[in-house]
This record gives sequence, C-alpha cells and structure tokens, in this order.
Amino acid sequence: MSFLPFISTVQGSLDSKGRVLIPASFRQVLAAQNTGGVFLYPHFVDAALEGFGQAAMDQLTAKLGAMDPFMSPTHDDMAMAIMGRVQQLPMDDGGRVRLPDPFIAHAKITDKVAVVGMGTKFRIWNADAFAANEADAAARLKAKFEAARENGQ
Repeated sequence: MSFLPFISTVQGSLDSKGRVLIPASFRQVLAAQNTGGVFLYPHFVDAALEGFGQAAMDQLTAKLGAMDPFMSPTHDDMAMAIMGRVQQLPMDDGGRVRLPDPFIAHAKITDKVAVVGMGTKFRIWNADAFAANEADAAARLKAKFEAARENGQ
C-alpha cells in the first residue's frame, strides 16, 4: 500500500512546555497510516529528531525481521540505534507533541524549529542548524549532478 509522502519545510517553535506543532499536512499523512501520535527518535548522525508513521515502522520492523536477531551485527546496530531510541509520542488536540528533554537537548532546540519532509520520514531541526545542513545537502547534490552530467549520465 502506498501512502502520501511527508513534503515541504514548515517553520515553527518550541513552546515553554517543550511542545512542537506537527504540521497539519504531516498529521494527515500520519492519520492515513493509522499512526497513534508520531514515532520520533534522536537521529544517530545529525543533531535532529527523525519522525515517521506506521508505514515506516512496518518497513523497519520487516527489515529487522528478515535478519538473524542473534547472529547479525547489522540487526543489532539498527535495533539499538533506531528501535531502542524510538518513542511513540501522543499528539494533543492541537497537533502538538511534547518532546522529551533528552530529544530537545540532542537536537539543540531552544526556540525555532524547522520540520522537514523527507518522503517516508521527516526531521525536526533547530531552525538555524537546518539552514546550514540544507545548504550543505544542496551543494552535495549539485556536485553529484554536475559529475553525472560530465560523465554523460
């Protein structure tokens, strides 16, 4: 079954109670996937929070299920780095999620956030950190595109 993707970047803020608003379009995607709230975890590379719905959780569970849970180092790494850190967080009636304090600290969120759609997932960034990372990602993609063009691809 295919689902609508998480798209766009929406600017927001962290309120005094540690809540962020999940954008309405993202809530629609989560609802279409029958996700109770949202799955979030501190990303294992970037200072950001990764969010997703039931569809991505099902994909991840299936991928882990296809590996030997006792003899696969990849299974263990994925399980610890992602599954062991994921929290399923409820949304209030206004679409806000209370971020756990360690998640706020990991993403270095103080006030302004950027909620960034990435297809099957999204990220919540400190807005200033996102701006720098977005510029870096665009530069890397541009370099790959130019290299492909030069190679006749």
